[in-house]
Amino acid sequence: MDGLDDIVEDFLVESHENLDQLDRDLVALEQEPNSRERLSSIFRTIHTIKGTSGFLAFGKLEQVAHVGENMLSRLRDGALELTPRRTDALLTMVDTVRELLGSIETTGGEGSVDVELAVALISAALEEPAEDAAAAPADESSAAESPAADSPAADADAVEESPAAVETPFETPAVVEAPAVPAPVAPAPVAVAPAPAPAAPKPAAKPAAAGEDGEAPRRAVADSTIRVDVDLLDALMQLVGELVLTRNQIVQYVSRQADTDLVRAGQRLNLIASELQEGVMKTRMQPIDHIWSKLPRVVRDLGMQCGKTVRLAMEGNETELDKTLLEAVKDPLTHLVRNSVDHGIETPEARRAAGKPSEGVLSLRARHESGQVVVEVIDDGAGIDPAKIGESAIRKGLVTAEQLARMATADVLQLIFAPGFSTAAAVTNVSGRGVGMDVVKTNIEAIGGTIEIESEPGRGTCTRLRIPLTLAIVPALTVECAGDRYAIPQVSLQELVSLDAEKAATAVEEIGGAQVYRLRGELLPLVQLADVFGLTSDRHDGHVVIAVLRSEGRRFGLVVDRVINTEEIVVKAVGAQLKSIGLYSGATVLGDGTVALILDVQALARRALRAETVERADQRTAAATAATHAATADRSRMLLAAIGGGRRVAIPLDTVTRLEQIKTATVERVGSREVVQYRGAILPIVRLDRHLGATSSYGYGEEEAKDTLEVIVYADRDRSVAIVVEEILDIIDDSEAKHSDIDDMGLLGSAVFGDKVTELLDVRAAILAADPGFYAFDTTAPAASDDLMAV
Repeated sequence: MDGLDDIVEDFLVESHENLDQLDRDLVALEQEPNSRERLSSIFRTIHTIKGTSGFLAFGKLEQVAHVGENMLSRLRDGALELTPRRTDALLTMVDTVRELLGSIETTGGEGSVDVELAVALISAALEEPAEDAAAAPADESSAAESPAADSPAADADAVEESPAAVETPFETPAVVEAPAVPAPVAPAPVAVAPAPAPAAPKPAAKPAAAGEDGEAPRRAVADSTIRVDVDLLDALMQLVGELVLTRNQIVQYVSRQADTDLVRAGQRLNLIASELQEGVMKTRMQPIDHIWSKLPRVVRDLGMQCGKTVRLAMEGNETELDKTLLEAVKDPLTHLVRNSVDHGIETPEARRAAGKPSEGVLSLRARHESGQVVVEVIDDGAGIDPAKIGESAIRKGLVTAEQLARMATADVLQLIFAPGFSTAAAVTNVSGRGVGMDVVKTNIEAIGGTIEIESEPGRGTCTRLRIPLTLAIVPALTVECAGDRYAIPQVSLQELVSLDAEKAATAVEEIGGAQVYRLRGELLPLVQLADVFGLTSDRHDGHVVIAVLRSEGRRFGLVVDRVINTEEIVVKAVGAQLKSIGLYSGATVLGDGTVALILDVQALARRALRAETVERADQRTAAATAATHAATADRSRMLLAAIGGGRRVAIPLDTVTRLEQIKTATVERVGSREVVQYRGAILPIVRLDRHLGATSSYGYGEEEAKDTLEVIVYADRDRSVAIVVEEILDIIDDSEAKHSDIDDMGLLGSAVFGDKVTELLDVRAAILAADPGFYAFDTTAPAASDDLMAV
């Protein structure tokens, strides 16, 4: 069997089970020849074997199953009556099929197995006259008294070409030595003496049971698997979960003991429990192809219904995940596929007009990644237009125009998951009712997964599902906050960062009212777990512990009091009251017996990433109330940056939406202006060293050699500008600064910060240098003479 692929192995296992059942059903059918239910069951089984054997190119097997199917079809329809002779013919067919399966199992092919006898027997039984069929039982009774005399006479008129071919099966199933009986009928058919062939599977199976030349016995494929009820597996999984909990408690207790024998026994228990857990979890793993196999028909039928030609491509069919999760993602995945065919892929005419092949391509991809299963649904259709999404969302009252103006493209795309959202012009039996995508997201998040969407108008859409491998037992990080313990699934954890009091005082910054931490040059939004729960942290030494988490394609930092341990936890469901809070995905019992709630990382991520909206809102307010800022200049905060040549500029923090680092290689040009693709939009760039005439420490030729550029992003409504500086230095308080009106082009004056003269940037002039039309349609923007900062 080493040379057989998985499809053939599955076919052999299922066919062996079906043949055993056929033997029982055919014998029982003799007692109840009019049982329509049993006849239909036998017919379906033979039909399945025939269809699969044809698909796998087993011609002999298909041939013998086909004639058997013909007889069963006529028996089922009432055109024939079941007689002992016809039962014998069907049993001979079963024996021949079993022999062919044995040959396929041992050699990989059908070999020299002869199927002509079985085909001839069934064909002859199909033509058996009605009067002989009625007389068959009487013939059998007399045959018990004088078989040699009566048997040939009874069949003389029933056989046209080969009388012996019909005689033989009466004795064949019961007595292997029966070929001697037909000899008196005619000498020519004696050539059929190898009639014992239907009983040949037994010797043919010997190579599968015992190897030659002293090889160890090899188990037959039908004996290598066993069907187990899913409820039994669920019960076994629950018991293993309880064992893991007990193992954790024992291991913690043993680790505090000095008895070496006890410690050794605890380690052994830990190892065995882990191996048992892994083994039981494997029994529940199934390839995703179990649900993918139904999708080609869905795509074909829906494509014809919508007048589209769609080709389905699948990669990673063998990717495995827990059976429970497999069932949970079946409906969401089907809905996403239907959505791609209906909304995403265009009609052949529209595709040709757009310069695309008339046939659309829908791709399904699955892979294991970081302890998760990643499933992607990708189409090469029209993509999603954020403008249309926004218009529909406003029309349905999901967001206001002001809220939409402050949203990034990625956030706009997430609106398709809002309840009641739809862009369909009319309701059909496929879509348009505004239900489905919100249920998809809810179902995926209910099993601890996430859903992401990326789209490019005119090019296509990718919907990405990230699903845990299993829900029962997961590795987790245990943390403490305000004296309570919480568990964070490790699948969402990227790293831990610990800051002492001195570093935390300067490293944790505040932008637009949101706390951030610069981790290796990248700004990381922070969420204080104590603030989320409305508690008071019991850590007062200034030390900060950050758990860096990733959710929905973005990173954020969760600030906790302290890290306790990492261990495998058994996930238990929480009650309706706790679930309604929306911050917990479950609960568990820790090794010391205490209960810990499992944090919902997706819910925490939404809180962290909400800072982006807050930043935009604060920026909009800052632009509209510039005069107020001028009156309270003594309390403004400034972002200090170097621009080269020893020069520094100060930028009001209120005009900073976010700080970023971009790859130099991503900078492109539109005419004479530099731009960069950023969050689905094109951002114009202004380099302050060139804008202000500074001499960069790198020089114009050398600065391009830098891998990354430090960028200050200013955003208002749906427009943004990237201001490039040489280095971000600090965030300072302007309350004690000494100001001067000495300035130059592009400046609003100067001031002394940290005993060094610093230039005050005219932010408006810098923005207009990058994007002259930035304020063209902004009636709330300050006039040209207005200052965006106080001097």
